[in-house]
Amino acid sequence: MESAAIETNGATLNAERPASDAAQAGVRSVKRALSLVNAIAEAGGEAALTDLSARTSLPVSTCHHLLKTLIDCGYAAQVPGKKLYVLGTRFIQLSHACVNSDLPRRAQPFLEAISEATGETVHLAALQGSAIVTVALREARHAIRVDAGGVGKLEAPHATSIGKAILAWLPENEIRRVLASGMTRFTEHTMTALPELIEALRQVRREGVAFDREEFIPGVICIGAPIRDQAGAVIGAISASMPKMRASDEHMAMTRAEILSATRALSEDYGAAPEAGAEQTTKTTIPN
Repeated sequence: MESAAIETNGATLNAERPASDAAQAGVRSVKRALSLVNAIAEAGGEAALTDLSARTSLPVSTCHHLLKTLIDCGYAAQVPGKKLYVLGTRFIQLSHACVNSDLPRRAQPFLEAISEATGETVHLAALQGSAIVTVALREARHAIRVDAGGVGKLEAPHATSIGKAILAWLPENEIRRVLASGMTRFTEHTMTALPELIEALRQVRREGVAFDREEFIPGVICIGAPIRDQAGAVIGAISASMPKMRASDEHMAMTRAEILSATRALSEDYGAAPEAGAEQTTKTTIPN
């Protein structure tokens, strides 16, 4: 049994309330809070208190109390200077967690197809908070292969094609956050100045693919492309790495086409528009 406060004629009495009633009240509160979350989403991402009350058929006071709890927990936020409520950043974190557990499963057949077609080392990376993390890889099928890193946090997003494929579509403040630990020089080709990298990322956006031209490992060439979700946001990327000796125009063009085909298909699988990231698969030349 639980104690409940009952107000009668101005006096407060303590009464015993069955635990089942308390549980039902808790379930009811959760359902109401979730209805507010859905209402904000259905309103286009932001809504006024009175609008939320109308959409959920809940009293304004109830909405206000529930929204305060949602805000305290990071699931909602109030727009500064406005009487509008939006979804909180906690949903972004949950979305990333969901994608990170689901992406390797969905991407597996595409990674295998790229590996089969190119014979090269294939990586899959995802954005986890402020870090880019390699979540899956397929080793090269050739006798001569490259070691472009294993599964785990990507320590050189500025110097790798898979890192740049994700960075290119992030806001500049997010790019700075991902690169907070600095831009280490790995080879003579590594970009270590942010303005130079920002300009290079503009080129990535124009072409729809990113390249690592011996920027991380001498003698290694990589191609990467982004994976998008329903909102068009980049949630991950796929890359292929090869020794420079195999990076002929023909092999590069074929690898580029395979990666773009895979990332577009995966993007559509996550709800992205078919044309998102579309790019002509023309022959690509890697300068010596």
